[in-house]
Amino acid sequence: MKRTTKRHRLAAALLALTALGLAGPSTHSVLAQRARRPAPPSGGESSLSQLPVVRERLSNGMRVVMSPDRSIPTVAVALYYDVGSRNEVRGRSGFAHLFEHMMFQGSANVRKGEHFTYIDSRGGDMNGTTSTDRTNYYETLPSNELALGLWLEADRMRSLAITAENFENQRQTVKEERRQSYDNRPYMNSILRINELAYGDYWPYAHSTIGDMADLDNATLGDVQAFFDAYYPPNNAVLSIAGDFDPAEAMVLVRQYFEGISSRPVPAYNPGPINPQTAEIVETMTDPLAPFPAFHVNYRIPPNREPDHYALEMLALILGDGDSSRLYRVLVKEREICQQLQVATDDQRGPDLFSVFGIMAGDHQPAEARQVIYDTLAEVASGGVTERELQKARNRVASYFVFGIQSSLERAQRLAEYEMYYGNAELLRTEINLYNAVTRADIQRVANTYFGTTQRTVLDVLPPAAASTTGGNP
Repeated sequence: MKRTTKRHRLAAALLALTALGLAGPSTHSVLAQRARRPAPPSGGESSLSQLPVVRERLSNGMRVVMSPDRSIPTVAVALYYDVGSRNEVRGRSGFAHLFEHMMFQGSANVRKGEHFTYIDSRGGDMNGTTSTDRTNYYETLPSNELALGLWLEADRMRSLAITAENFENQRQTVKEERRQSYDNRPYMNSILRINELAYGDYWPYAHSTIGDMADLDNATLGDVQAFFDAYYPPNNAVLSIAGDFDPAEAMVLVRQYFEGISSRPVPAYNPGPINPQTAEIVETMTDPLAPFPAFHVNYRIPPNREPDHYALEMLALILGDGDSSRLYRVLVKEREICQQLQVATDDQRGPDLFSVFGIMAGDHQPAEARQVIYDTLAEVASGGVTERELQKARNRVASYFVFGIQSSLERAQRLAEYEMYYGNAELLRTEINLYNAVTRADIQRVANTYFGTTQRTVLDVLPPAAASTTGGNP
């Protein structure tokens, strides 16, 4: 089970980096995973416009999206629930992720752990993930096993085994996961801290998906049951199927397994607006596990799918995607100030962040890298980017879109997200055109709009020895 956002893809890169003794290749592992996001080609109508998409809705409100592809012998089932850590109330952080673990503990017709056995014995694969914005569960199976995947998901939606034993077992599992993935990993708690600083009192995105230990300790079995009742009815879910199947035959199975599950009221999500940031936020933290200083620089930007977000994503590619990108070339290749650099938008459904993270090389300090970043952003604001840089970004986006839906599972997941986030999975066919429409003037405009000092949050991460000698952020 995983927690995913683009920030968690950064976390994954950090874990890989740790395993490599901080000597591995820079941004590419994260960028490869960004292939999950669709992107635009360099002109003309995208081949995505021909992507088969069939949308249905059951009488209980569950949405169904299907994309058949008879050229491959597998089928993927992805069930998305419209609940993530953004839906958690104060004092119950980590609940969406904790509950994701509960979904593998058995149901009326599936004993504890048997979900894995069913899938593994058919040569399939499965997992679940939690992000700020949603929770998903998925299986990839041989195409003749579609009924099994649907039946397994329907059984736990209808009759999850919420018992004291399962709850306590998974509570301890999640607490151990927090220790292993964050508390005992260099730089990982800085990822949680930068969100707290950048989002301030905007609770949905300021708190962590993994949750606080105290909140996990204080959770009760009644809380778990209430969470399931509130967020796991069929009318709060999108079922997506992609691969080798017939949509009409699949809908017979979907109706057989899911349509008898009753809908229930779902709590409204209404977090209110985020308070404006009026001054730069600067903080330094000591990380006892960090072998080198590091830094985060974040700027507040609009949510995904707002027009300026596309230009900001293209700018992130131009600055940090690949060895020839502006910031990577200067900070890593030429001046060797940083050994690792990540530049990306976080891609939240709500208020978003433009994020830069770097790990220093040698004796260099974060302030050196930050000044290069500020100067580069000022250069883009005053002089824009080149046509070649923009074309390269378009090419990268095109490849991300094409390769990002190459497998049945990736296609099912992207379609489910579009249906859940934007109310129409068919948008996957055309979103690439919005990236292609970004101009050099658009990028210069957003560089002038969103990178002011008062939009900025800075967090330096220092090893204990460096913290005692430098005193932290100048």
